[in-house]
Amino acid sequence: MKAVFLDFATLGGGDLDPSSLQQRLPGLEIFEDTPAAKTADRIRAAECVLLNKVRLNAENMAAANALRFIGLTATGTDNVDLEFARERGIAVCNIRAYCTQSVVEHVIGTLLGLTHSLRPYNDAVRRGTWQKAEAFCMLDFPLRELSAMTLGIVGYGVLGKGVAQAAEFFGMHVIIARRRGDAGSMNDGRVDFEELLQRADVISLHCPLNEATRNLMGAKEFQAMKPDSILINTARGGLVDSAALAAALAAGEIAAAAIDVLPQEPPVDGDPLLDYSANNLIVTPHIAWATFEARQKAIDELAKNIAAYQRDEQRNRIV
Repeated sequence: MKAVFLDFATLGGGDLDPSSLQQRLPGLEIFEDTPAAKTADRIRAAECVLLNKVRLNAENMAAANALRFIGLTATGTDNVDLEFARERGIAVCNIRAYCTQSVVEHVIGTLLGLTHSLRPYNDAVRRGTWQKAEAFCMLDFPLRELSAMTLGIVGYGVLGKGVAQAAEFFGMHVIIARRRGDAGSMNDGRVDFEELLQRADVISLHCPLNEATRNLMGAKEFQAMKPDSILINTARGGLVDSAALAAALAAGEIAAAAIDVLPQEPPVDGDPLLDYSANNLIVTPHIAWATFEARQKAIDELAKNIAAYQRDEQRNRIV
């Protein structure tokens, strides 16, 4: 199989071992990145195309007459025209549950950073405040135990369940949101989204981005939350109205937030959260998924998908 990997660098490729892919696809051509203008040419003769974020649309796939397999090193498939692939009989596979531990640790880590005021205390020490204190310790900023808090999970898939399990280890009470508009069973243990907003001390988002969830968290939702509550988003940037969140943090409508994703990535056109400078906001550059172990697992899971395809078996098939 002639095969190409279009954007290996998006996985931080320098420290990764691609040998599991190369064993399945001898002669695999690996590109660090592929500009949109070069996509069609690079996939033209390929039977197997591997990628992470490069867009494969009907236009650039039209001339790729040999293309039979598309392998993603991600769970999301919105960068591939699935309908065109289906019409052409092209198999499309994603990978799943490869970064659960990484995301869980990021959520809990940022939550502990905020609830224990690590950044403001560190800044105060570096300014020399502790050195001038009269007591042995400083208690200038709030400190809260997770065991006294309720965590609300929005999106109860593999990642949401992983975060819930970790939170319960710390003694947190966990509540899970019902999908909006889904009455569900009154005995399913879940709560309406609006109730979750009012009850949760921490809300962690793990749902997909679609028309039903775009700007799921906006001005109305922040006003409904507790004034000492925390929002964490490691899912998709479009779930949160950035301007509304910045305003809510500045006004004290919620206490803090940890945001790992933005609607535009990289945010070349700016974002209101990037202009917010107070200590009650942590913004990280889409790294919750990206421990070395998770990135290597992504490569190895993709290799397993390729092996399954070569054996004419179904594994993580989207199309």
